Amino acid sequence: MSETSPRMRAITVRAWGGPQLLREAEVARPAPGPCEILVRVHAAGVNAADWKQRADGGLGLWNDPPVPGWDLSGTVEAVGIGVTLFQEGDEVFGMPRFPHQGGAYAEYVTAPARHFARKPANIGHVEAAALPLVSLTAWQALVDTARIQSGRRILVHAAAGGFGHVAVQIAKALDAYVIGTARREKHAFLRELGADELVDYTATDFSTAVQDVDVVLDAVGRDYGPRSLMVLRTGGRLVSLASPADDALRPRAAALGVHAGFMLVEPDHAALTAIAGLVSAGRLRPRIETVLPLSRASEAHRLGETGRTTGKIVLDVLE
Repeated sequence: MSETSPRMRAITVRAWGGPQLLREAEVARPAPGPCEILVRVHAAGVNAADWKQRADGGLGLWNDPPVPGWDLSGTVEAVGIGVTLFQEGDEVFGMPRFPHQGGAYAEYVTAPARHFARKPANIGHVEAAALPLVSLTAWQALVDTARIQSGRRILVHAAAGGFGHVAVQIAKALDAYVIGTARREKHAFLRELGADELVDYTATDFSTAVQDVDVVLDAVGRDYGPRSLMVLRTGGRLVSLASPADDALRPRAAALGVHAGFMLVEPDHAALTAIAGLVSAGRLRPRIETVLPLSRASEAHRLGETGRTTGKIVLDVLE
């Protein structure tokens, strides 16, 4: 499709349910409004949030037609009135409009300019697209919510996954002592990222193997939240990232002298710029599990839903 076409390719959701309901379609190409930029998407990251909301509609914050995806990296194609951060041709990455529809599984996206930051020059678009949602989640959980200080003990669940392996690196960059739960075959990978201590959750109950933790990052949910309360030292904090239902842990946590609650990530230009600085300094690098063309988005979701990937899945939108 030509660059001047008023239409574009996008992945749409026909109905809530399985990954087979993702379909490639031709939809209207958006135009930037005031304080917005139009980005030509080069690559789109795939996250657990994508397939969870595809399954049941999530919070229901969709446009017509529903286009999944939030993580993206690309080039500024046009700027709306009032934009001073970027100009045409700038390379940017970001997590636009979350938790409202971002529409990253498409050739073009419009969003407020401050939902993006400049792409680090030392990585390509595929790697940059793997970062925004997971890195912003880790940064906001550790810096803004838990307010960690040097030397604090951080437990990261599913440490080798798309979120976990980025959280490990950010925690280390913030001078924390990092403990991770992961299958034993992934321990060598996590030690390369700087993890200080690892627990094979298939062989050991982390709630008996770990203690005196200051912060737990839990993107798994289920019984991990209640069990994680047991490893926190007095005054420690469980940051739940899997489900709003985890807010029900607050009274139980208070009775134990700790804190707990659900956190939802937000677009954040300043934090994303700080994260880009970590990438530029060589302190953060995403692990890419698989790169698939946009047309194979359903396959990307099927792979992600296995829960067995190491690192991130990314869609090549330029294909």
